[in-house]
Amino acid sequence: MQFTIRLENCAFFARHGVYSEEEKLGQRFFIDAVLKVEAGEGLVNDDIDDTVDYGVAFSLIEKIVTGTRRYLIEALALDIAKAMLDTFGSVQQVEITIRKPNAPVMGILDYVEVSVKQSRDQLN
Repeated sequence: MQFTIRLENCAFFARHGVYSEEEKLGQRFFIDAVLKVEAGEGLVNDDIDDTVDYGVAFSLIEKIVTGTRRYLIEALALDIAKAMLDTFGSVQQVEITIRKPNAPVMGILDYVEVSVKQSRDQLN
């Protein structure tokens, strides 16, 4: 049996992007993480040690997003996805979505969004 954990609209200030102005000024990024988790004894035993601690998952996302600058938010999403799979053995698949509301485009839009889906069997 599997279950899903969602962390929606996690907000962080960071300096990702291709242009030097993006690094200089920074901006907010919004992250969604959808984790497909293999149910273990945690559901039966009501024990956080046998599942994914979503507080730890949030902290991991924060560390990556506010850490090393990436030019592409697609690459940033992949970094987060791989880290989730590396950190939590029960996570079988993860989808990371990143929204960049102040993308430097010539036009009006709410945000640019990318999603990356990674499964455990794709790590090799």
